[in-house]
Amino acid sequence: MRDIWEEQLNWVDSGKPFVLARVIRTWRSAPRKSGAGMIIGKGMDKDSLPKVVGSVSGGCIEGAVIEEALEVLESGESRTLSYGVEDELALSVGLSCGGEVTILLEKHWALSTDPNTKYIWDTLQNCIRNNNPAVLISPLPAENGSSGENQSPLLILPEAENAVDLQNNHEEAIALAEEAYKERENRIVEIGGEEFFIQVFPRRDQLLIIGAGHITIPLVRFAMDLDFLTVVIDPRTVFANPERFPVPPDQLISKWPDDVLPDFPLNEDTYAILLTHDPKIDDPALHILLKNNLPYIGALGSSRTHAKRCARLKEAGFDADSIAQIKGPAGADIGAQTAAEIALSMIAEVVAAKHGKL
Repeated sequence: MRDIWEEQLNWVDSGKPFVLARVIRTWRSAPRKSGAGMIIGKGMDKDSLPKVVGSVSGGCIEGAVIEEALEVLESGESRTLSYGVEDELALSVGLSCGGEVTILLEKHWALSTDPNTKYIWDTLQNCIRNNNPAVLISPLPAENGSSGENQSPLLILPEAENAVDLQNNHEEAIALAEEAYKERENRIVEIGGEEFFIQVFPRRDQLLIIGAGHITIPLVRFAMDLDFLTVVIDPRTVFANPERFPVPPDQLISKWPDDVLPDFPLNEDTYAILLTHDPKIDDPALHILLKNNLPYIGALGSSRTHAKRCARLKEAGFDADSIAQIKGPAGADIGAQTAAEIALSMIAEVVAAKHGKL
C-alpha cells in the first residue's frame, strides 16, 4: 500500500470520507499481492465519476470493486468481495493465467471520531514517516453480515512495548502480528473466534553506500527505482557533492564512516556496499558493520584486493565467520565493465540477498 500512501494522506487531510480497498487473500497468479490497496471516493458532484487511486487487480475487476465501494461509502458497513479472474480475462489485461482474489472494503477509519482509532492512525503515520515497522490488524466482516465497524483496528509495534486489548486475546494478537512481521507476510488469522487481516508495514529497505565515486551515481539511481532509502557516506568533499548526482540520494554525508555509523540505525533491513578502495575509509566502516548482522555487505575490488582486506580484518581480531559476511568482489557475475553495469550487478546481488537467493 506504500504506492498510494501519500495520496491517501492527502485524501485524509481533505476531510472527505472515502473507502480503502485492500487485497487480503490471493490464489494462483492473482494480479496484485496481498496488501495492495486502492482508495475510492465520490466525484466533485453527483454527475462526476468516482475518484480512484491505486489498484487491487491490475484493471480486470476494478469496475466492480468501485461500485461496491460506493455502497460501502453510503452504508458505512465493511464487506469482503471474492473474485475469480478467468484465464481469458487475465490475458486481456496482460496476465498469463487467471487466479482468485479477496478484497476488503472499509470506510477509511482515519476520519473516525473514536479517540482510540484516531490514535492508531496517528501512530501508523508516525511509523511510516520515521521508517519504523508496524503491523496493522483489521477486523473482517462476519459471515452473518456483521461488519465489525464498532471494533477499532489494532496496531502492533514489533520493536516497542505493545499495550493492546482484543477481547482479552491481546497476547495472541501480539504473537500472531510478530510472527507475520518476522516472515514479512500479510495473512488472515482467527483471534477469539473472529477473523482479522494482518498487514505488515516493514521498514523501507536501506542501502548504505560507503564512497561517492563514479559507480555510486548509477547505483543510487537503481536503488531508488527499487524503493530503497539511499545513504551515501564519504569524507572526501570532492565526491560527496550533491551536484554530481542527477538523482540525489536520500542522505549524502560528508564525514568519516566511523564518525557516523556508531549512532546510525543498522538493522535487518540495511544493506551495505563499500566502494572507495581506500582502507582508511572502508576498514573502519567494516569494523562497525560486521558487528551488526546485516543481510548483505559487499565490497568493491578484485579478488586480490579482497584477500588483502580479509587479512587486515583478521589482524584486527575478526574471525573467519565474521569476515565471510563480506561479499567480495561485490556484484553478480554479469561481465560488467562500465560504471552502470557494475552498479547493476551490485544492486542485483542486493535484491538476491533480500529475497534469500544469495
